[in-house]
Amino acid sequence: MEFNTSSITDILTLRYDPSLTPNLPKKSWNDFITNNESPNLDSIENLISKNIKQNLENFKIKKLCIALSGGVDSTLILASIRKIFPDLEIEAISIKFANSVDETTTAAKIAETFQANHHIIELENYLSELPNAISKVQLPFWDLHWYYVTKKSSTISNMLASGDGGDEIFSGYTFRYKKFLSLTNSNSSPTEKVKAYLSCHERDRVDDQELIFQNKSNFSWNSIYDHLLPYFDNSLSGLEQVFLADYNGKLLYNFNPINSRIAEKFNTQILTPLLNEELISYGLKLPTKFKYDASRNIGKLPLRSLLDRYHASSLISKEKLGFNVNTINLWNTYGHKICKEFFDNSRIVKDGWINGEWIKKHIDNASLPINYINKFLGLLAFEIWYRIFVTKEMNENTKL
Repeated sequence: MEFNTSSITDILTLRYDPSLTPNLPKKSWNDFITNNESPNLDSIENLISKNIKQNLENFKIKKLCIALSGGVDSTLILASIRKIFPDLEIEAISIKFANSVDETTTAAKIAETFQANHHIIELENYLSELPNAISKVQLPFWDLHWYYVTKKSSTISNMLASGDGGDEIFSGYTFRYKKFLSLTNSNSSPTEKVKAYLSCHERDRVDDQELIFQNKSNFSWNSIYDHLLPYFDNSLSGLEQVFLADYNGKLLYNFNPINSRIAEKFNTQILTPLLNEELISYGLKLPTKFKYDASRNIGKLPLRSLLDRYHASSLISKEKLGFNVNTINLWNTYGHKICKEFFDNSRIVKDGWINGEWIKKHIDNASLPINYINKFLGLLAFEIWYRIFVTKEMNENTKL
């Protein structure tokens, strides 16, 4: 298989591949110019309801699955579906990751409140079916919880609903906004803002990123900066520029295409009411102050207000992680051993893509920081993808 060299360096640096063809519309900075109007909750609710009703009626759905994490977005979608279809059989699916924060208790209460049957996928080793998941998306990504959710969903229904898009459309990445504001000011140059934006991705950013690659990868910070610069070189406010970069980043080139590819392989339709075109256009133009409360560092304010209408606000977990495995514990129990096995005779090192000395320097660090762990898991995904699609020596059904 031939592949774009920049795709690898982009995925291992940005966690998405901007060379993919997105399913959602790209947005320019003009699409984020605010309308100075306060949000109309009735309009937002109607746009969500309209999308749900059209899809369920068009596909004549009798039973529906929903990915339920216990957060604002998925809870709102579940509440909306139940309001429109009071008799529909709904199967809620949650994941319980070993040695991680257990959000399934919260999800169970939400499912019960809205009369949904609740299914819990218990994952002892989150990496166990990574080769199969990678074979389905055909891309070197490791964080593929959607694979497990869709695999389970496909045994129940041919449609799976989710709350995807809430963070990007209604400003939910509050941890990023707070840090970005602390690192920048009105006099910051576009390049300075790009560097600040990258530094806000603390779970993936490593100080010696450029040393990961061998010359064959042709890694360049300037090419990374050039990709992001248009998002920060315009007349939008700093936070609006972050919203622009977030929308045109992982949503367009990671979350959405990955989830779509997995669903297609499992013959499943995805219902994403927050990502309908009308709601996207409406939400992006809402003034920041009506979506994000900087003083309290709380986002998605319109969606939270809608939850109040469904009397569901009290059900939401205060510290929402959203289907996130504790990667430090994953590393200590399975990740380190698996990576050692693969990198002892690494194809991506042997063939000149990745620097084996970087791997040796960090892999046995007893207190490896989470950002380096995530980077190793990204390299593991590349190694597995390479063995499946390039050297063709690995069976996709191999269990780790």
